[in-house]
Amino acid sequence: MPAGRGVAVPTTVAGGLLRLARQKADLSQRELAERAGVTPSMVARYETGQVEPTLPALLRLLHAAGFELHMHLEPYDRHDETLAWQQAQLAPSERRRWRREQDAKVAAARRRWQAR
Repeated sequence: MPAGRGVAVPTTVAGGLLRLARQKADLSQRELAERAGVTPSMVARYETGQVEPTLPALLRLLHAAGFELHMHLEPYDRHDETLAWQQAQLAPSERRRWRREQDAKVAAARRRWQAR
């Protein structure tokens, strides 16, 4: 749990999707459980990643929260692997410089976003 927040962080994609759908629907775990026909403790275990829901169970819970899950297949994109490989080829000092540059770009983007 994040310090001081008292909220368990989802540790799976399914848990994160379920928590997001429930929160967007403004439902408690108990309310979602009642709508989906499961126990509140099962919703909590799904959301925290203690238990991974089956795809049918996840779809039922998302539907109970008023959402649908749409999936599609796309060709695999090696972009992230390529970037990681390129970064691994850099000397440690170059990696640190690159990281500082990336951090500066992110900070500038955040400032622009907040100024909107």
